[in-house]
Amino acid sequence: MTKAILLLSGGLDSTLAGKILLDLGVEVEALHFTTPFCNCTPKKMGCNAARAAADEIGIHVRTVASGLDYLETMKHPRHGRGAHMNACIDCRIHTFTLARELMAEVGADFVATGEVLGQRPMSQRLDAMNLIERESGLSGLIVRPLCAQHMPPSQPETDGLIARDRLLAMSGRGRRPQMELADALGIKGWLCPAGGCMLTMADFAERFAELLKLEPSFDLTDARLLRYGRHFRLPGGAKAIVGRDATENTVLEQMARRGDAVLQPANEVPGPTVLVRRLAEPIAADDVKLAAGLVAAYVRPARPVAVEVNRRATKEEAANEPGTMIDAAPLDPAVYDKWRVGAFD
Repeated sequence: MTKAILLLSGGLDSTLAGKILLDLGVEVEALHFTTPFCNCTPKKMGCNAARAAADEIGIHVRTVASGLDYLETMKHPRHGRGAHMNACIDCRIHTFTLARELMAEVGADFVATGEVLGQRPMSQRLDAMNLIERESGLSGLIVRPLCAQHMPPSQPETDGLIARDRLLAMSGRGRRPQMELADALGIKGWLCPAGGCMLTMADFAERFAELLKLEPSFDLTDARLLRYGRHFRLPGGAKAIVGRDATENTVLEQMARRGDAVLQPANEVPGPTVLVRRLAEPIAADDVKLAAGLVAAYVRPARPVAVEVNRRATKEEAANEPGTMIDAAPLDPAVYDKWRVGAFD
């Protein structure tokens, strides 16, 4: 039986591609690749969107989390960036290479995607698609069921593994044809027309670029933090991240690591958690005091408050430092707005 590895984002296009292959009698196993920059589905779904899409069409999905090799690729892409910090071609090469390795592992005949010719301005041009195929080692082995009629026949098509005349000829950026096809195929549970990457968003890209410039040794945890809170680069060089709600406060506290400072309003005053981090160097005492001023500024209403400061132990320390208290006055917005990086709110 013909077998395919389907790159499944959780969006509509890749779901449709999988359904078309199933209707052609192809055995489909899905691969969902996660990164710190995914932004294709509602927050409450997270990466469960790909599993929901797989369940919708009745296939198995394997999720692979991005590693440091992927992050290094995004830091130093060989094929340039799009309008912001998105390195789409290098990202696709990385993903397709993983798919090729899995294809060999499970005995699949080809890799399939939900790509549509011309839909993405950087990675879904014909020349870019050909480049990605070559550099991932998959020349002729990628099937794109939604737009195959616009492309030269793939090897599985010429070998008779799948019927080319059953594949489609979609193109362009509009997605009405996909939505109409979903209705025709009885696919009701799709969450969004297509996937998304936060590196294409101006404010998020600003955060990524700023971190890459000032603290290029950042890791996957630092990259994940870019999506949470309000970010401020303090005068002493540390980054202060201010939680915007109770959920983000919890995330920031959980993501604190050695050398960080976690600040919270004391005496059960409701307000933000502020995570202060500096890579490679200790956090300056003045930056901690300024971060306490941010806590006071984002208490509602802004007012002087006692702020509890907890320092996470460094490698040289046996345990976390005991919490200390700072009496903090709220900083003037005209001051801290100058330190803001990528205003999400």
